[in-house]
Amino acid sequence: MSTVVSSRGKMVALTGNGAIATGMMQINPDVVAAYPITPSTDIMQQFASFAHDGKVETNLVTVESEHSAMSACIGAAAAGGRVMTATSSQGLALMWEMLYVASGYRLPIVMTDVNRALSAPINIHCDHSDSMGARDTSWIQLYSQNAQEAYDNLLMAIRISEHADVRLPVMVCLDGFIISHAIENIQVLDDADVKSFIGNYIPGPSLLDIENPVTYGAIDLQDYYMEHKKAQAVAMDNAKKVILDISKEYSDFVGREYGFFESYRLDDAEIAVVILNSAAGTMKVAIDAMREKGIKAGLLKLRVFRPFPAEEIAAALAHCKAVAVLDRCDSFGAQGGPLLMEIRSALYDCPNPPKVFNKIYGLGGRDFTLEDALAVLEETKGVAATGKVRQIKEYITVRQ
Repeated sequence: MSTVVSSRGKMVALTGNGAIATGMMQINPDVVAAYPITPSTDIMQQFASFAHDGKVETNLVTVESEHSAMSACIGAAAAGGRVMTATSSQGLALMWEMLYVASGYRLPIVMTDVNRALSAPINIHCDHSDSMGARDTSWIQLYSQNAQEAYDNLLMAIRISEHADVRLPVMVCLDGFIISHAIENIQVLDDADVKSFIGNYIPGPSLLDIENPVTYGAIDLQDYYMEHKKAQAVAMDNAKKVILDISKEYSDFVGREYGFFESYRLDDAEIAVVILNSAAGTMKVAIDAMREKGIKAGLLKLRVFRPFPAEEIAAALAHCKAVAVLDRCDSFGAQGGPLLMEIRSALYDCPNPPKVFNKIYGLGGRDFTLEDALAVLEETKGVAATGKVRQIKEYITVRQ
């Protein structure tokens, strides 16, 4: 993401949660289903205040659980409404079966996930185990380095989700507390500009359209189930072009550039790091420090995890000698975290692929410091020089 400030809108100081709540207010969805969970609670609290003050026309539905929240979203979206919600951690896990239903019904629901570690042990701080656990639910996933990117992603998510070639739900992810509760200066667009960008909602087949009756939830056995799953796969493939097209339109609109990922000093890099969300800021500072020493280091900060842009990532990293992939969650029993496995797979067919290894960091909110980032880069430099990886997957900053 570029740091360009557009002539549109105004600069305001907001938390990440405040940025999301403000974006939801400007979108003015038909239905929002709400059940609070730390650290996303403040999104719904602020949005509830907007609803109480008459700033939105939204039907705010308070429910008894996160499972019920997603169930209400599914019903409202199937009835033809523009629908949104937010959750975190165990809340997302409690929605699990309904995530598959939302995507299987091809419903354009937009949900913010404020990333928080999954229990047990119980923990309220950030890692990516919640959203990464949902990576195969057929939800598009957008990740956000800061509050500005979270706000921008939310606005783009509406258009992506509702596009006729996609019609899949979208999850906008931001790091709990690190971004959700930290105050930043961000640019908020004027309400009229938001409405102009997202446009009027044109629903798909609706349960309330009695002139054109449809069925949702019918049993689907071996005669048609595979065809419906293939249609979902095609929609996810279609989302790649749609994401780029809408990101380009938004970039032209506000002046901030978005794509599948952000490349930072990567074009001539010999070593690189791949990372998600807020830790990218720390890694950029470390890369600048390495560059001052004459070491050609670069960063690929992934924004779109689903659909995974494998070809584009391979093209961006193929010239590097060594790549460190940092995962803020583990895939227990696998050779690495979720991001590591995707990156290694993407690079597999390169003629002379870089050496790739994995660091598991920041679980349960553990700090990721500049010293930690520099240590990763130093190790990556050594791998590039020797061509040897000491250990494919390793937990860092952990007490032995």
